[in-house]
Amino acid sequence: MNEPPTDRTAAFVDRHIGSGGADQLRMLETLGCASLDQLTDRVVPEDIRLTRDLDLPPARSEHEALEELRRIAGRNRVFRSLIGMGYSDCITPPVIQRNVLENPGWYTQYTPYQAEISQGRLEALLNFQQMVADLTGLPLANASLLDEATAAAEAMTLCQRAAKGQRRTFYVADDCHPQNIAVVQTRAAPLGIRVLVSAPSAMDLADPDIFGVLLQYPTSDGRICDYGDICRRAHAGGALVAVATDLLALTLIKPPGELGADVAVGNSQRFGVPLGYGGPHAAFMAMREQYARQMPGRIIGVSRDAAGRVAYRLAVQTREQHIRREKATSNICTAQALLAIMASMYAVYHGPRGLRAIAQRVHALTTALRSALERGGAQVDGGPRFDTLRVRPPDDSAAHVISEAENRGLNLRDFGDGSLGIALDERTTVADLRGVCAAFGAPATTELEAGLTPAGGVPVAADAAAAAALGGFARSSDYLTHAVFNTYHSEHELLRYLHRLQSRDLSLTTSMIPLGSCTMKLNATAEMLPISWPEFAGLHPYAPRDQAEGYAELFAQLARWLAEITGLAAVSLQPNAGAQGEYAGLLAIRAYHLSCGDARRDVCLIPVSAHGTNPASATLAGLRVVAVQCDDRGDVDVEDLRRKAESHRDALAALMITYPSTHGVFEVTIREICAITHENGGLVYMDGANMNAQVGLCRPGDMGADVVHLNLHKTFCIPHGGGGPGMGPIAVTERLAPFLPLQKAECRMQNAATEDVRVPASATSGDSADSPSRLGPPAFCIHHSAFPVGPVAAAPWGSASILPISWAYIAMMGAAGLRQASQVAILNANYMAKRLEEHYDVLYKGHEGRVAHEFILDLRPFKKSAGVEPEDVAKRLMDFGFHAPTMSWPVPGTLMIEPTESESKAELDRFCDALIAIRAEMAAIERGEMDRGNNPLTHAPHTALDIASDDWRRPYSREQAAFPAPWTRAHKYWPPVGRIDNVWGDRNLFCLCPPVEDGA
Repeated sequence: MNEPPTDRTAAFVDRHIGSGGADQLRMLETLGCASLDQLTDRVVPEDIRLTRDLDLPPARSEHEALEELRRIAGRNRVFRSLIGMGYSDCITPPVIQRNVLENPGWYTQYTPYQAEISQGRLEALLNFQQMVADLTGLPLANASLLDEATAAAEAMTLCQRAAKGQRRTFYVADDCHPQNIAVVQTRAAPLGIRVLVSAPSAMDLADPDIFGVLLQYPTSDGRICDYGDICRRAHAGGALVAVATDLLALTLIKPPGELGADVAVGNSQRFGVPLGYGGPHAAFMAMREQYARQMPGRIIGVSRDAAGRVAYRLAVQTREQHIRREKATSNICTAQALLAIMASMYAVYHGPRGLRAIAQRVHALTTALRSALERGGAQVDGGPRFDTLRVRPPDDSAAHVISEAENRGLNLRDFGDGSLGIALDERTTVADLRGVCAAFGAPATTELEAGLTPAGGVPVAADAAAAAALGGFARSSDYLTHAVFNTYHSEHELLRYLHRLQSRDLSLTTSMIPLGSCTMKLNATAEMLPISWPEFAGLHPYAPRDQAEGYAELFAQLARWLAEITGLAAVSLQPNAGAQGEYAGLLAIRAYHLSCGDARRDVCLIPVSAHGTNPASATLAGLRVVAVQCDDRGDVDVEDLRRKAESHRDALAALMITYPSTHGVFEVTIREICAITHENGGLVYMDGANMNAQVGLCRPGDMGADVVHLNLHKTFCIPHGGGGPGMGPIAVTERLAPFLPLQKAECRMQNAATEDVRVPASATSGDSADSPSRLGPPAFCIHHSAFPVGPVAAAPWGSASILPISWAYIAMMGAAGLRQASQVAILNANYMAKRLEEHYDVLYKGHEGRVAHEFILDLRPFKKSAGVEPEDVAKRLMDFGFHAPTMSWPVPGTLMIEPTESESKAELDRFCDALIAIRAEMAAIERGEMDRGNNPLTHAPHTALDIASDDWRRPYSREQAAFPAPWTRAHKYWPPVGRIDNVWGDRNLFCLCPPVEDGA
């Protein structure tokens, strides 16, 4: 494209890109450029520019893309999956589906680092923590993790840090969910941890090398076991006990905390979150208070604002992780905040009595089914059960029973030893149970209806029946006693509560969120619609693959497109977050070196400007981090890189680099940087956080990168969801293809062989009517390696249900649209930098004085001249109705701004006007016209209560405080609380719901 379009059309690209052709021309004139291509030539180094169009299918309209997705979804067959393994079908209350999952006021929020404008989701996440703490019987919980398996892996490393002495052995019960065992083993290998998979009864807990134990409660095949003795023996030996558990079961059975467990992990999916073929779902972790500093992920804390009012914020553990770098306790960046909010609202809506009634019904149906199957001649494993039975059909007929069940639209679990698993859930009906009985050849009896009311509910007598059946495992302690779980049970009340919380947050529905490195762009409605379709939302991740041919087709097409966009050979869609992608990519590099006999290659070079997750991921992958310096321009110091690469020549495993750089420029030496790494035996890992400046303009593979992760929640339009979901697939060269994370091809069997399923390097990126991508599974190939990398996520394809979002974005944009999006992202950033450079110093610029898709403003001089910190500017922007840019990273004392291509020129100008107005306020302080300690910046943000107060004793007007710009009079976003006291909150760490009277 030589010129921007001069009119608006119905093409999706014109819906996605915020500025029309005329506005683009005005911005280009400001920059002294005649066209987007001319600007691109001045920004992107010539030797890496892509000289052809991406080989992608022609752009589709929104209608055409949705019709194609309908066809693809139609190839999936949604059976009633009674497989279990930690995944249970459930009912998403429509009030939660419509007003949270499908509401851009919730799904377009950013991670709540600016707490004053995040109070709504922080309260919802605090409710999640309270729910988890109550149900697990442990006092401290975090605000969600990625999935149960990675939570189990996090529990393992937590136990090692917290246990006494230098211990290296971790026991895992052999009746844990198989994906939990596999991901724990993946995590353990590069850390030098020995994992012993054993029956709990055979664990030698007197071994002084044991630092922890992982148990499943109930077990993967449904047994409820007394782990009290194991906990006592482990503690006597100085080890900790982690228990993977089920929140719904804990409404009826004793919680892990009462059994003696130190840590509890699990998945909140069955609390109203669709199966989604594996995700996204919010995992959880709870623990005893003495291990608070070891907690991974995000913790919501209760603090107070400047007026002493209760206010919520991210506690110190969360904020410390990114600055700890290789010393961080976890590489977690993305959590599943949106899904945690859904789960918390499910608990709020149903309350303790409602959750218990759901659990009682599931338990009653399980008991009835057990009796019916036993009467039919099947052997059912004994002991108390909650929702899962392990059944041995008569005459070794497991295969026949599975076939008969599938004929009735039912999926059962095959343990591979002649026994089958049947896990019931909230959606189970008597008709489902009749189908199960028929598959086993057992006569259905009236017992299936016994104990159920005509409406399918559970009468009061079921409480006593459940307690009797569970015996000594029956729970007697209270839970969810806080008012929030006992108030909003009518839809009207919950609706109002949801909207009250939503109004306390700033999202993309309010204004632009110009966070550098975070790419807060349009999440188009057409992209979002399919995630609620039952054909995508209703599949169990371990359902037979012939029921998921639509997903297989979508995976093949999306992976092929991502391979073309990156210029690399093979793609894994498994990593379910950006940091998981970093980790998976580094594991692939490590495995490659091992396969070449280079076990000594364990050094990872990382520029000092890198994302904090980079060194943390390298450490988790078993690599030693060596820092590389940056020069005065903010670029990688090539000579320092060369010296360190050569000095570590025999041990060099990898270089991690972000491109364009973390400082917001296209470094002209990128090919040389890659070559130096390769010459010294290392491979190049490219962090794809800034891929939004590359798509269609240049490709990591062409520059020399060996692996790149892609933040689908940045460049490819999956929404941030208040801090998650996310997806971080990786693309790799052909030589790294055999080392992508393993995926289970036959997923119903606990002892199934693993197959590594990937897009073949020979696949073409285009999709014709006869292309393999339309044929489902044959579009994949199988790689085998003597040095396999195990799974990094619980589900084979990560958070599969949100992949249609990125598929739709690429399909509707096409090659030309994607290129234009990158060009306009660069245009918008350069336009804003040009407007602001008269008022602030732009810290780093590229080889022709341009920036990439983001830029850094230097605020450090104002600390001396006006006593103003970056935090003051960030909080003052709230009074203008804006979220602050990325603050004090990668350079302390700065703001990093990324406008994205989706913002209009009017919105860019509005934000620039706000920063220019704030600069004028700082100038007034510098001239002595405003007090250095008592001015609109130091008191920002200003709440409605501040402005309405009779006690206004400030030397500036209420109007200047609350209405500093014309647009604030037309529409005013009011921060719900004043500036939050982080120091007080850290000194008084409290992470549960405060008493009702405290919020008055």
